[in-house]
Amino acid sequence: MDIRFLGHACFELSDGDTRVLIDPFLGGNPKAAVGPDEVDPTHIFLTHGHADHWGDVEEIAKRTGAQCVAIVELAQELQGKGIENVADPNLGGTVEFDGGWVRLVPAWHTSTTPSGTVNTPAGLVVNLGGKTVYHLGDTSLFSDLSLPRKRDAIDVALMCIGGHYTMDRHDAVTAAELVGASQVIPCHYDTFPPIETDAEAFKSEVSGSEVLVLQPGGGLENSSTNRVTPQFGAAQPDNRSRFPAPCQVMTDCRAKPDNAP
Repeated sequence: MDIRFLGHACFELSDGDTRVLIDPFLGGNPKAAVGPDEVDPTHIFLTHGHADHWGDVEEIAKRTGAQCVAIVELAQELQGKGIENVADPNLGGTVEFDGGWVRLVPAWHTSTTPSGTVNTPAGLVVNLGGKTVYHLGDTSLFSDLSLPRKRDAIDVALMCIGGHYTMDRHDAVTAAELVGASQVIPCHYDTFPPIETDAEAFKSEVSGSEVLVLQPGGGLENSSTNRVTPQFGAAQPDNRSRFPAPCQVMTDCRAKPDNAP
C-alpha cells in the first residue's frame, strides 16, 4: 500500500487498482498538494462532516463514481445530494471493499456538515494491501485510542496535532503511545493560524513509533516487509494562487473554515 499526504487531514491510500481518498478538503485548502479535479479515487472515506473534511466529496464522488463510506447521517445526506454509491456504517461497523475493509471507531469531537446535518465523528481503521492504517480523525486525547490495536496491529497512524480544534502536539505524544503504531504521520496542523504548531518538536518527543513529517504531496511507498518505506515529497509551492485564500473559507482571517474545526 502507498500513502500520500495531500494536505490538512486528506490522504490517499492506494494498492493496485484501489485508491482510497480520506477527507477530501482540496479546493479552498491553501496547503493542498492537488486540486479536486486531479484525484481519481475508487473510494472516498469521511471521518466527519466539518467543512475541512467534507470538502469536495460531492464534486469528486459525482465525477468519479467512487463509493463513499461515511457514518449513517453523513451517508444519508450524500444520498440526498444525488450520490448513489454510498455505504452507511455506524461506529463499530465494517465495510468491505476490493482489497480491504474500513471500520469506524470513536473519536471525541463535534460535527455538523456545511448543510447543517449533525453527525457523530469517527476514526477510520483501514486495511488495504495487508497493511492497517488508523486515521484518528479530529479528536481530543482519550484512553480508548488504545483499543483498535487490540484487534489489529496498526502499521501507520495518521494523527492530528494542531491543537485548538483537536488535541495539540503534547497530547498527541500520549496518543501515539496509546495507538502503538509502527509509524505516525502528523496532520491537521499549519493549514490556518489557529492550528500552527511545531511538527518536528512532536517528532522529537514521541518514543516507540517512528514519526514521519511529510510535506503535502509526500508519502510512503509500499514495502515487501512489515514496515513501509519513507519517500518524502519535496515542499510544495504555495497554492494560494490556485485555490481560494484562507479568508474565503474561514469565518474570519484568524479562525477556522466555516462550520469546521
